[in-house]
Amino acid sequence: MHEKGDGTRASGETDREKAVLVSVRWGSTEEREAEDSLRELASLSETAGADVRATFLQARSRPDPATLLGKGKIAELRELIASAGADMVVFDQDLTPSQQRNLERETGVKVIDRTALILDIFAQHAHSKEGKAQVEMAQLRYQLSHLTGRGVELSRLGGGIGTRGPGETKLEVDRRRINARIRTLDRELRELTRVRRVKRKRRQRLKVPTFSLVGYTNAGKSSLLNALTNASVRVEDQLFSTLDPTTRRLVLPGNRRAVITDTVGFINHLPHQLVEAFKSTLEEVREADFLLHVIDASYPGIERRLCAVEEVLEELKAERIPAIFVLNKVDLLDGGERSQLRKDFRGAVLTSTVTGEGLEELLERMSALLAASRLVYLQLPADKGTLLSLLYRRGQVIDMHVEDGVYRLTAEIPEEIFHHFLPFVKGD
Repeated sequence: MHEKGDGTRASGETDREKAVLVSVRWGSTEEREAEDSLRELASLSETAGADVRATFLQARSRPDPATLLGKGKIAELRELIASAGADMVVFDQDLTPSQQRNLERETGVKVIDRTALILDIFAQHAHSKEGKAQVEMAQLRYQLSHLTGRGVELSRLGGGIGTRGPGETKLEVDRRRINARIRTLDRELRELTRVRRVKRKRRQRLKVPTFSLVGYTNAGKSSLLNALTNASVRVEDQLFSTLDPTTRRLVLPGNRRAVITDTVGFINHLPHQLVEAFKSTLEEVREADFLLHVIDASYPGIERRLCAVEEVLEELKAERIPAIFVLNKVDLLDGGERSQLRKDFRGAVLTSTVTGEGLEELLERMSALLAASRLVYLQLPADKGTLLSLLYRRGQVIDMHVEDGVYRLTAEIPEEIFHHFLPFVKGD
């Protein structure tokens, strides 16, 4: 199944690469889910600067190991490329080096996959030294995994989408030089990580609770940060417009003090290279006391995006951190849609950064989390002295004795740090 674009372009867009988007659906993947993913691929491609001319979706019982598509569909794809005047094909699936090489030979145009596209967007949006180093690290790791069998084909890719960053200077760079550059970047990122941790420990010593904004890309996290803190963080209606974390002070009802951090947005099938490279940045999420999980309430496929975010949180080992669900952009919904959301997401806060709706309620909920604490019985192993120190700094130890090398405590633990102690909570 495919749709042809009308081929029209706005003035000044003549230099944009013209793309055909391809997705292959197989197994238990539903057609609606595949079409939704293809629409997202179109948004990603446009964010990268492509002129999307047509889309192409094939259902197969299993992917073709050589080209993903069957021979007949490749012939159809060639015709579509010609009629659309396209000069590149973007696949929604990840491609092996041999699949990419075979598809380029069959179609006669540049072929890139979803991961290369996302890496390209990150390369465009990275501004800080740390952000640029993280993106380059991810691109180099991707390039390293695609060196095998990519000889002469690499040289004819030229510039453009999928080749920005370290790959646009000398595409014939060999494995040894890539590994050397990765080691250099790793040293730089280790130092930047050290600085970030020092700042975070300073906040912890001052007993400042931290909130991290998490959510799918373009859910409105930066807008929410601005609305809650009167900040002026740049906001764009684009995927991955925020890569560099931004931390701001926040005064909550009851004159409670906290800090809030905006982080990079998540997405379905977020490339593993990016998760690895952005680990130091994403530590802001793992080390937060609370999460604000921001959801675009106007998007029709909320459940799929929720699952994508939860998968990344699990990979970061941040799934146990207490979270408030924030259904954002409700100004785009009617009364019936809002009522349904309240039923489906009990306990969530409905907000709009355009009208200000729900912001006071959200601040009250955040303040209530800081005021809450739990009275529990703990058994802490003797090697958990760091946790014991945290408990004395932030909580209240009511009773403690040591037995068989284990600290046995009754303590009152603030809600914002409770997830650290959850594995050690015992019954009475």
